[in-house]
Amino acid sequence: MHKSGSSSALGPGGLDLTQAFFKSIMNAAPSSPTKRHNKISVVGAGNVGMAIAQTILTQDLTDELALVDAIPEKLRGEMLDLQHAAAFLPRTKIHASTDYAVTAGSDLCIVTAGARQINGESRLNLLQRNVTLFQKIIPPLVGHSPDTILLIVSNPVDVLSYVAWKLSGFPSNRVIGSGTNLDSSRFRFLIADHLDVNAQDVQAFIVGEHGDSSVALWSSISVGGVPVLSFLEKQEIAYEREMLEKIHKEVIQGAYEVISLKGYTSWAIGYSVANLARSILRNQRRVHPVSVLAKGFYGIDGGEVFLSLPAQLGRGGVLGVTNVHLTEEESQRLRDSANTILEVQNQLAI
Repeated sequence: MHKSGSSSALGPGGLDLTQAFFKSIMNAAPSSPTKRHNKISVVGAGNVGMAIAQTILTQDLTDELALVDAIPEKLRGEMLDLQHAAAFLPRTKIHASTDYAVTAGSDLCIVTAGARQINGESRLNLLQRNVTLFQKIIPPLVGHSPDTILLIVSNPVDVLSYVAWKLSGFPSNRVIGSGTNLDSSRFRFLIADHLDVNAQDVQAFIVGEHGDSSVALWSSISVGGVPVLSFLEKQEIAYEREMLEKIHKEVIQGAYEVISLKGYTSWAIGYSVANLARSILRNQRRVHPVSVLAKGFYGIDGGEVFLSLPAQLGRGGVLGVTNVHLTEEESQRLRDSANTILEVQNQLAI
């Protein structure tokens, strides 16, 4: 499939009409060389990839968007569908191709592609097939955009972030997994719903694996700057630990429920990843729970493992990991989560 994209060329021979329509003003200087041109590439034009692409476009996060997928007909259809909305969106050049050359010069490469599970297939076999897929995706992305930041969304995101890091040869700060950023949003929503407040006023993190061994950091939850559990204790207001565990279980089951009802998740992960893209490309230096190389943090030293920790994100990728106070129980659960990921990771052939 040939590269397709937006163009100002019309008429016989692809005549560029830009100069005919617009005349330069007197004493005009060339555009400032310091003006930043952002480019984002999304690999995988499935439900998740297109939700991310659509959200990035509506939030005006990039000047250029490249889409890559293995199915040329669907890919071109998705590109045209987005291009036809040009009158309602901020100006963005949109390209699509099965050739990774279309991603050249990307500031951020978002990978959503993944193998589908075959009926009766083990999780380990599925993971190994995804590793094989990543061996075809990551090297060309890196070759065409050696200075890019890789943002991995494909599941299991923690292990595949590690795989992407190994395959890319990048420094660890330039490989990030979407991790528990969405889990934490679900967590904040549920807490806000219980307390009848706005979710944006709730500060709460889910860390560890994006999966069943994730850890809810109850000790550091605050609402409007007020630490919730210590406030309840000082006011001698009783709360049940079972209620806390129930909320965490709802977070873990959230994606499964959506999938059982509509067949897949898309919109929430689209907003979550666009939120990460904004922090990275606009150097927001905001703290997000994302999958990073966790060795050396919070007593995790059993091996090189990616899992979610509260990390500051900016133009350089991961700028640092926040030193959040954890209880001993939370620390132990986080280390157990790391070991859970390592057990799977160590069985892979990379």
